[in-house]
Amino acid sequence: MNHLSCDVLVVGGGPGGYPAAIRAGQLGLDTIIVDRDGLGGTCLNRGCIPSKAFIHAATKYAEMMEHVGDGALGISLSEAPKFDMAGLTGWKDIIVKKLTGGVAQLLKAAKVRAIDGWAKFEDAKTCLVETSDGETVKITAQNVVLATGSIEVELPFLPFGKNVIGSTGALELTELPKKLVVVGAGYIGLELGIAFRKLGSEVTFIEALDRILPLYDKELVRPVTRWLKEHKVDVQLSCKAKGVVEEGGKTFLEYEDAKGETQKIEADAILVAVGRKPLTEGWGLDKMGIPLTGKYIKVNERCETGMRGVYAIGDLAGEPLLAHRATAQGERVAEIIAGHKAAFDPVSIAAVCFTEPELVGVGLSPDEAKEKGETVITGKFPLAANGRYLSMEGGTDGGFIRVTARESDHVILGIHAVGKHVSELSGEFALAIEMGARLEDVAGTVHVHPTLTEGLAEACLAALGHPIHISA
Repeated sequence: MNHLSCDVLVVGGGPGGYPAAIRAGQLGLDTIIVDRDGLGGTCLNRGCIPSKAFIHAATKYAEMMEHVGDGALGISLSEAPKFDMAGLTGWKDIIVKKLTGGVAQLLKAAKVRAIDGWAKFEDAKTCLVETSDGETVKITAQNVVLATGSIEVELPFLPFGKNVIGSTGALELTELPKKLVVVGAGYIGLELGIAFRKLGSEVTFIEALDRILPLYDKELVRPVTRWLKEHKVDVQLSCKAKGVVEEGGKTFLEYEDAKGETQKIEADAILVAVGRKPLTEGWGLDKMGIPLTGKYIKVNERCETGMRGVYAIGDLAGEPLLAHRATAQGERVAEIIAGHKAAFDPVSIAAVCFTEPELVGVGLSPDEAKEKGETVITGKFPLAANGRYLSMEGGTDGGFIRVTARESDHVILGIHAVGKHVSELSGEFALAIEMGARLEDVAGTVHVHPTLTEGLAEACLAALGHPIHISA
């Protein structure tokens, strides 16, 4: 058995773990990172990146279909484009391989030792790693960063296998399902379900709640609901999935409808997208003496656990389960271990849903602000009044940017948007709130024309009562 020691041991090579290891290496700390399922974690291998590649390809195909026959924008196609599901999956894999290979090079440049294997802790600072080569390595570290991430929630009455898949399985399909049933209408289910609809699948959502995308307010979700109706996507709300039945060589999802009656719907594939849970099993958490808060590891603003020198970041450390949150935590933890005065204490973290159209939210909605006792003013700018939006074939989807500010001092408390490509505005939204910007700060910043960013300035002007490109 090989014995290794280090200043920092990072367990998990996802969007939290590998930045933590790179930053620790940059700071001169002897660092080892252990990961079994591919550097980049769920984000690069099975989540964020492959799903966005899939969504991009689906959107491109749908846009090309609009040019068949009479065409659009003066562009026409004499026949419909051909789609090959296996070809899309192969292209997605090329992107994933390129990015994960890049992570390996970055770790090497930071002098981080990467071990491909599964870690099991004997105590808080010592673990055994079964490597992919069949060897066993014992690692003792002064500091440990736990970044094991999360896994898909599997329903006991809908276990993965055969025609029942999770988001990972959906991104590995080599044949397009003619009929797709999605259990769960949260952001993962909606993103993938909409992409499959663009590719030509018949899509039905079965959602236990009485609305889709519950993390976003109804005004923001309305354009997404409109798209679903216009594209004949069936959404069954207040319904509970019960199980799979096979009849006559066909697969059906059985569910209880809003009236409590049992129904069934045929499906070539059933995508279960009911959330994710932290990966806390199989690596020795029970031997580390670390307290939990519910299903997550309890941490403070420095990402410290109840055990000195042991840190937890990313999905393991609680909501929101976002890759960019994990990355920021990883960087801060490395600096804290190196002795820097640092903490993970953001004002707010932006969240994006890559549906059609896209959704962005950072900070408080008007209702949330009022619940916290704030007296607010709001400004809303319809993207149909934005020249760049119209030039990108937007304007008919109900997209808008909305800003919420404290009435007394005009400090911005929240910014939300829905529309084509609004995910690219999330950085400006987050920066404004993180820096404590007032409405006047954003409105007084000269925004480039023609860009979507002008919409934020106009929303701030609307909140101040004197917008330029819409009526006050």
